[in-house]
Amino acid sequence: MADSVQRPLADPKSMAKRLRAVLAERNVEVSHSEALEVVARQFGLGDWNVLAAQLDDGAGIRFTETCPVLRIFDEDKAKEFYVEFLGFNLDWEHRFGDNFPLYAQVSRAGLTLHLSGHHGDGTPGSGVFVRMQGVRQFQAELIAKNYRHMKPGLEGAPWGLVTSVTDPFNNRIHFCEAEAE
Repeated sequence: MADSVQRPLADPKSMAKRLRAVLAERNVEVSHSEALEVVARQFGLGDWNVLAAQLDDGAGIRFTETCPVLRIFDEDKAKEFYVEFLGFNLDWEHRFGDNFPLYAQVSRAGLTLHLSGHHGDGTPGSGVFVRMQGVRQFQAELIAKNYRHMKPGLEGAPWGLVTSVTDPFNNRIHFCEAEAE
């Protein structure tokens, strides 16, 4: 497929949704279909239909995002760690009713994590491996926060430069940037 479009890192529909949100913050309203057309042009194509056809792998199957579910036991500690220390945004919270456990989404720079207080969601002590860019800057940012429970270092590994953190519930997240070749 020499003439096919290179697969984007993000789902084009999600890109269009984010584009609309950014423009709305600037008081510029565009329809979802207009945003899809803009995304298609960003890939050098004439319209959305051409982009959608070229992205289809023929089987109709595409994985667009991974959201690890990490088990939490204390909402305040989870927010302190993920929002205040790691710098994630708290996107939303959900409860099935009063006095039910929290299920929440946090995100930062393209990484989305789900945090759950529900029994059976995730296993305490799980590990998540995250490929990223800017691991040195991220590690320096974390150290500068002087978080009393964690001072993550940098470690060279055969697969890249890694900084690792462990949340208050013993879940480990390894942030890795591949070494330049």
